[in-house]
Amino acid sequence: MLNLYAPYPSFQLFLATVVAAVVVLVAMPAFIRLMKRDHIGQQVRDDGPQTHLIKQGTPTMGGLVMLVGLLVAVVLINDFTPATVLLLAATLLTGFLGLIDDYSKVRFQNTEGVSPKGKLVVQFLIAIVFVIAAVNWVGVSPTVSIPFVVDIDMGVLTTVLPIGDGISIPWLYVLFVTVLIAGMSNATNLTDGLDGLASGTVMVVMLFMAIIAYRSDMLDVSIFAGALCGACIGFLWFNAYPADIFMGDTGSLALGTALACLAVLTKTEVLSLVMGGLFVAEALSVMIQVFYYKRTKKRIFLMAPLHHHFEKKGWSEVKVVIRFWIVSGTLAAIGFIIYFAESLVEMGV
Repeated sequence: MLNLYAPYPSFQLFLATVVAAVVVLVAMPAFIRLMKRDHIGQQVRDDGPQTHLIKQGTPTMGGLVMLVGLLVAVVLINDFTPATVLLLAATLLTGFLGLIDDYSKVRFQNTEGVSPKGKLVVQFLIAIVFVIAAVNWVGVSPTVSIPFVVDIDMGVLTTVLPIGDGISIPWLYVLFVTVLIAGMSNATNLTDGLDGLASGTVMVVMLFMAIIAYRSDMLDVSIFAGALCGACIGFLWFNAYPADIFMGDTGSLALGTALACLAVLTKTEVLSLVMGGLFVAEALSVMIQVFYYKRTKKRIFLMAPLHHHFEKKGWSEVKVVIRFWIVSGTLAAIGFIIYFAESLVEMGV
């Protein structure tokens, strides 16, 4: 940490955001040139919107620079608390999985990459290790809160392994968080289909997550969220339409995992589904489309994920992205309002 700023926690949060943004802004041009020199570009699906075919060959794997920006900001400004280590480990490992997937697509010049089952297995493993470590190392309670309704104890089925002081495995909570992390990771990945869409929407959600963590007296977690917000800001400069680079699975899978892990540490697991409601809607649109088509051979949406549906309706790519930003910001704000209102009720205000 930069000890000079230790007495000023709000400034540390602001500084982490700026440092991550600056690192990405400074490093990205050289990275883009490197990708172009080595002919490492995006592989566009033939069954997608025809207007996207011009994006074939656009440099990809920009998420790698985003993760570097995150890491630099956290190392310089944050303390290496158990929460910080867990957040970094889960995010970077998922990013590495995405990097392998991106590299595979580029090397073999196709859109397949790592098999969906293979990715899901690795995501589950990362999520399981994260949640068990969060419960035993960070002290996260195996409960899930539905605001203003009920707190659900998911620690009722717990096994304690006789290792050290004992390792608790709350099976129901492990299952819930594993689905949450893998689901949010893949949902964010599905959202990354238009220039600036994933980076802009995640940026807004991370801003609110940083505020929630800060208000919960979790400065280390808040700084991490702020740094990710900053990384998205820096990346958006190059990813705005028409994009100079894409984040690839390296970025989108990691961002979704980070969002879900932040929700676990701040105990906003259910609220994250509201704040990240746009990502949930994108994933549901694909699931509904596939299920309905298999049953009826008809489509509910003109094309899935949801952002392609609106493109097919005649909206320009820029219009879809900006309106989805607005929707994402609104949902994130609603989630924060619910969180804030419940905290006031708990304090008896």
